[in-house]
Amino acid sequence: MSEQAQPAAGSDPVSFGYEEVTPEEKTRRVGEVFSSVARKYDIMNDAMSVGMHRLWKDRFVRRVKPRAGEQILDMAGGTGDIAFRLAAHGASVTVSDINQDMLDVGIDRAMQRGIDGLVWSRQNAEALTFGDRFFDAYTIAFGIRNVTRIDLALAEAHRVLKHGGRFFCLEFSTTEWPGFKEIYDVYSHQLVPRIGQAIAGDADSYRYLIESIRRFPRMSEFERMIRDAGFVRTKVEPILGGAVAIHSGWKV
Repeated sequence: MSEQAQPAAGSDPVSFGYEEVTPEEKTRRVGEVFSSVARKYDIMNDAMSVGMHRLWKDRFVRRVKPRAGEQILDMAGGTGDIAFRLAAHGASVTVSDINQDMLDVGIDRAMQRGIDGLVWSRQNAEALTFGDRFFDAYTIAFGIRNVTRIDLALAEAHRVLKHGGRFFCLEFSTTEWPGFKEIYDVYSHQLVPRIGQAIAGDADSYRYLIESIRRFPRMSEFERMIRDAGFVRTKVEPILGGAVAIHSGWKV
């Protein structure tokens, strides 16, 4: 199992929820959040999305179109939800996450399900240890908003993809449906932390996760960031008016 590489330290503040912190502090605090919620992460996903995250992930993998023999990197994929779906199509999947506790949950789940052949690798999305032009596809689901420097993570995704490789990201965004936005705001800010306390015994971590969604770039801005990293034929597919979105791009 590879050790995570460390990107160069920066002094510009970054967001941790609604706070502004140093990059090093964000990396540390995000790690603490996911170590805290790792064992209840999938149960909480069901509770927070009323099970819809399963449908979103199925849709996401259909867009990726994994094929037998392909090498796919599933970044921030700790608990294995996306990797299991990709592997079912015959792809060779490397599951990477910066958080070992999340990876341990995924390894346990794979063993329980009798899923063999996945590679589990602790990695920092901003400084991957993989060689250039190695993967056919790069996927990241509900993880990129927790990366300290998103631009570095996108640059690394571009670097490790082969020419003709594809990038797919599933992430929460900002819904543009009138009326639904207000309902969603009340639900996420007031109810989700209470659900987190009841199920995982941790309201603060889920309060951060909601705040991180609010601070994440809007769909058009994130698409521009993907293009700036070198990807072409970029596309955004909103779900629930943009509350969730699938972003994609190609390396040529």
